[in-house]
Amino acid sequence: MAERDEGWAAGAEEQEEGLPSGEVYDWYQRGVQLLDEGDPATASQVLGRAAARVPHSRSVLEALARAQFDSEQYDQAVVSFQRLVEEDPDDDYAQFGWGLSAAKLGQFDLAVEHLAVAAAMRPDVNYYALALRGARATARTQSAHRRQEANK
Repeated sequence: MAERDEGWAAGAEEQEEGLPSGEVYDWYQRGVQLLDEGDPATASQVLGRAAARVPHSRSVLEALARAQFDSEQYDQAVVSFQRLVEEDPDDDYAQFGWGLSAAKLGQFDLAVEHLAVAAAMRPDVNYYALALRGARATARTQSAHRRQEANK
């Protein structure tokens, strides 16, 4: 759960259209609720506003990245997961999210790089290894296809 700090109270005096009333922490909670209820596009909007107010909150940024991924905003999800990894390279979930987002964009070499890190950090998480195998297979297929096209 996100910790409250002085940044969480930012914006409490303003009620912006489309945002829940209250503090940024309330926006975060509402965004996570929307995400859990299967409305990632709206969650992304609410969490994006929260992230703008508290840009160094890992909790808000991770929830935003998840919402972006789930609403197929893969280019934005890559940026959000990348920010998480830059702040903490040992965050296996952020590495995994970056890799999955890159794969959705067809960037399989980048996907393999980050999925491999996640899988190495947490060999007990089977879906990390499964995602890595899929990305590697696709990267190999694409590489072979490029070689065939170059030899024509």
